[in-house]
Amino acid sequence: MNVNWEGLLPIHGEIVVVEDDPTLRLLMADIVSEIGAAVRQFDTADDALTYLLKAHSKCRLVIADHGVPGQVQGTEFVEMVKGRWPSIEAILTSGYALDPVTIPSDTIYLHKPWSLDELVISVASLLQPGHPISKS
Repeated sequence: MNVNWEGLLPIHGEIVVVEDDPTLRLLMADIVSEIGAAVRQFDTADDALTYLLKAHSKCRLVIADHGVPGQVQGTEFVEMVKGRWPSIEAILTSGYALDPVTIPSDTIYLHKPWSLDELVISVASLLQPGHPISKS
């Protein structure tokens, strides 16, 4: 995969991806890696939360699917992360239409199927605000 964007700054730190569909999780990790970020992948929010309790200082952004297995759903996971570590940005995804009221504040919501461009633009808008990107 080749993601060419002008104005995309280097991404320092980690991005945590929570997605139970292995193909989509790998695609998301590949996209995020392609734009220069280190990625940690999890199929449950429970496992991602356990990881963050140990290594949250490395994390800059979480990307979580709402409908993941386990005790914690994606929306709850994002709320927990934003409540405990306000400096960590968040993107919430779902194949179901979510009520906008249920989406945590300062969170970007991407309805599936989202495009590669939508994901890259969302990541850039959260991690480099004020520095617009364009496709080269």
